[in-house]
Amino acid sequence: MLFAVVLKVKAGTAKDRVARRAQWQYPEGINVIAEYWLQTNDPSLPNVVSIYEAEEVAPIMASLIEWDDVFDITIVPAITAEEGLKVAEQMSQVQ
Repeated sequence: MLFAVVLKVKAGTAKDRVARRAQWQYPEGINVIAEYWLQTNDPSLPNVVSIYEAEEVAPIMASLIEWDDVFDITIVPAITAEEGLKVAEQMSQVQ
């Protein structure tokens, strides 16, 4: 299943977070599609957005545990726009 992950800074310095990220690897069981570091100083906006696939919840929980001290993390199931359009088309045919 595909997930979108949004991380907002809540603690630590940028220097510390970058050094920590350089040493950290996603848990086995997570297939990273993309990771973006957003260049903003606005505290209301996210600083990191990741898109990944996982079949089980355990690796997702492992990544949360590793980073929840410095980020507020939101993880939501997602689908691609292409998949969403297919689902919408199928739904409109059912009605």
